[in-house]
Amino acid sequence: MSSLAVAKAPAPRAASRSPAAGLSHRKAEDSSAELAAAQDTQARPVDLSRLIKLLEGPDSIDLGKEQMKALKKVVKHFGAGLPLKDLAQVMDILNLCAEKVNEQAAFTEPLVQLIKLCGLPFLKRKFSDEMSYSETASKCIAQLGYLMRVPSSQVRIEICKCIVSFYDMEPQRKLQSGYQPTSPNYKIQMAELGGLAETLVLSLALVENQLLEKLWVLKALQHLSRSGVNCSLMLKAQAASRLCLYLGDADPSGQLLFRSSDILWSLLENASKEVVHQLSSLECVHVLKEVFIELLLRGFRRSDRQLRNDLLVLASFLAANPAAPMLESGFAELLVVLATFTEVKIPNPLLKGLKLTNSPEDFEMKRLLFNVIGVLSRNPCAAQLLSDNDVMPALLSYVKPNQKPGFYDWSAAQYEELQLHAMAVLASVAPLLVEKYLSCQANTLLLLFLEWCVSQDAFSGQGNSFHATGGRGSKLAQMRYSLRVLRSVVSLYDGAVSLSLCDQGAISQLLDILKYAADKSKEQEDAILLEIQADLLFLLSALCESDLHRKELFSHEGVDLLISFLQMDPKKIPSGLGHNRLLFTALDCLWSCVLGCSIAEDSFLQRQGIGLLLDLLALKQKNLCNIILGILVEFCDNPKTTSHISMWQGEKEQTAVSLLLELWRQEELELGVSRDQWGRIVDMKQPMAGSFQKQQEVIPLPANCPSFAIMEMSENTRAKLYCLFCKLGFEDLPVLPAEDSVTLAIIQHYLDFKVAEVWSELCEELKEEFKLVRLDKEALTVISERSEAIGRMVAAVQAEVLENQQRQEIQEEERTYARIKATHKQREMVTKSWESFLARTSNYEALKKTKRLQEKSVEAPRQKSKPQTEAANSAGKSLGTTPGAGRLVAAGSTPGLTGGALPAGDLALGKPSAAEGALKKIKRVKRLG
Repeated sequence: MSSLAVAKAPAPRAASRSPAAGLSHRKAEDSSAELAAAQDTQARPVDLSRLIKLLEGPDSIDLGKEQMKALKKVVKHFGAGLPLKDLAQVMDILNLCAEKVNEQAAFTEPLVQLIKLCGLPFLKRKFSDEMSYSETASKCIAQLGYLMRVPSSQVRIEICKCIVSFYDMEPQRKLQSGYQPTSPNYKIQMAELGGLAETLVLSLALVENQLLEKLWVLKALQHLSRSGVNCSLMLKAQAASRLCLYLGDADPSGQLLFRSSDILWSLLENASKEVVHQLSSLECVHVLKEVFIELLLRGFRRSDRQLRNDLLVLASFLAANPAAPMLESGFAELLVVLATFTEVKIPNPLLKGLKLTNSPEDFEMKRLLFNVIGVLSRNPCAAQLLSDNDVMPALLSYVKPNQKPGFYDWSAAQYEELQLHAMAVLASVAPLLVEKYLSCQANTLLLLFLEWCVSQDAFSGQGNSFHATGGRGSKLAQMRYSLRVLRSVVSLYDGAVSLSLCDQGAISQLLDILKYAADKSKEQEDAILLEIQADLLFLLSALCESDLHRKELFSHEGVDLLISFLQMDPKKIPSGLGHNRLLFTALDCLWSCVLGCSIAEDSFLQRQGIGLLLDLLALKQKNLCNIILGILVEFCDNPKTTSHISMWQGEKEQTAVSLLLELWRQEELELGVSRDQWGRIVDMKQPMAGSFQKQQEVIPLPANCPSFAIMEMSENTRAKLYCLFCKLGFEDLPVLPAEDSVTLAIIQHYLDFKVAEVWSELCEELKEEFKLVRLDKEALTVISERSEAIGRMVAAVQAEVLENQQRQEIQEEERTYARIKATHKQREMVTKSWESFLARTSNYEALKKTKRLQEKSVEAPRQKSKPQTEAANSAGKSLGTTPGAGRLVAAGSTPGLTGGALPAGDLALGKPSAAEGALKKIKRVKRLG
């Protein structure tokens, strides 16, 4: 179509008058004609089966010419690329040509041309062809690796070029009609599927003595090593060890070393363990050492120094493998001497004339050498090597104030990074060389350095490196790593180290630094400050743990600091910054520096420290409860502690006893102990066993090995809760609800139940190991029955507690019902009175009826009292006496006083009733009307 477009396009008039334009026009016509001819050739079908039969035929001169002609025709036909459907036959042709190359060199050129076609994109008709022909395509690409057996430099180089082209595929300008190129990554995926990388590594043995071919193979492997799948295939063929052995081969261009190291780096990134394993032979380590020395002493270019550093990284990986012969080969000693020769000036003939500069490459090498020392410190066999080469003095030379740049005029940022890196390595080396550490007065240097860290010096950290994280504009990074060094040696609990520190006033100095860090943390909390405080608390714990005098020194200022840490906001604990670690170290410091010293304990109690511990315990965090309960048990040895525990109240006025009982129930719920819905014992034989404990079979153990029932006590908090209740007492506790009383009954007999569990295990072991006599059986039966009897007794106590509670609930319910009933009755009376009042005030007939009822109620007593009065008067007259006043008094008229009788209603109040007032109003209204 493009040729037709060119033919139909009209030529410009101006161009037709110019000879140059005419020439270009003729060239365009010629090229379009060639393109049309090529397309015509590609359009003609090629019988590949006939060519295969032709190549399989007997060798002859005439047949050879025909074979060459047919091969050229095939190459020309597939000039735009190989269709996926023809790949199988094309690969058969390639194999036949490869066989004939050994006998007839003339077949080399057609073979090379066919391999070039494999470098072009494969062609597909449909999108599904890529999946349909994936197996064929992967075998085709794998066959390229097998063709490396052909003893032809031209063929091998062309194969490598073809593989490289997979990763730099250029779009084809000419395509067969009806075909499209496959996706750009299709060949790369097929190469992984076909295992081309493994085959290519194995082919290195065929080109060991041909430098050019070897370089091309390495270039192809360099591209293939970008994939993790290919790296795994290469390692199956021992690629790491093969490539390492080639590092020392002569190559004026330097490409061999560069490409081999680059492939090793790719292998390291994808499978570091296998690479280290393959390089851990004496031969490989020796080659690495020789190449490193060569680059160190004679590598003047920047690329040489970078390559030297790459090999140093490989060496650090090998140093981390104890199986690698780094010590035996002398490579480790070379690296250690190189790391410290600028600080301690140890003479070494290998390093004669070596000079380091402040270039980025030499600075990077210095850091990598420090890293190698840190890696070697993990190997106990390297301790003597580090000691003999004065690693300790070299690293301690950096433990000094940053007044000016150090060796070789490092910049301020470079020196700070080296200083912090050296101190990080020192934290790993110091525990390995304790005697060297003490002989170098390291404790004195570190304490002086810490004093400088809290001073008002004008120094400001750069904070540009990994170790300087969080230390920009301050000395926090220096303080952090100084404390790490002290922590590493103090954690050994070596008496000489602790004595050296305490004799120099380390406890008071550490407390001052802790106060300084705590004040800084109030301004702005970050992970670095929290780590510093945690390390300081650990150091104090380790120094004061077993010395009463040191605990007394701590108590003067340390107790107040501990109180402030225990007052931490609980919401900060899960923040992730390090508050949880700080809290745990504070609790550990409390256990180590306060408990066992009466002065420190009293000071802690006076500051309400027990209440703070119970507040933390009320959070019910599993990791906190165990250590806090242990502290409380130890504190209860002080007689003043129980009163502080009894006075504590948490949220909703919860008491300490109620909290402890709740923790017990929570622990049993997590263990899966059998309890009913009211918390009572269900299993009388194993009342304390959890679900996991019941699943365990009894295994006979030696006498010095604790059984599962004993081990279980250390794995949960029930034993500590029991001890705490033993300290508090089971009798003088406040009134408890039924649920707590039921739980308390179990706790009170915890020890009896655990003894029963041990006897049960003992019985099972005896039955498995021995045949018991009658008396032993009877004794064990009695013990078992007694254990069950304790369980039944506790269950009976629990039942009685629940019955009492039920009885009290019923009585309370009856009282409540009586109060409710009286309240309802009163409300009914009030309602009835109000309805009566409304009826009397709103209905005149009802009002009159009420008036009549009132008058009758007044007259009735009068009628009853009149006969009694007359009888009394007559009796008085006959006896000549005056009757005394009685309960009943007849109220007649008193005209002399009032001029008439009193009103009939409201006699006691002496005022008209509401009904009479309403009646008077009605009459008044009628008169007015």
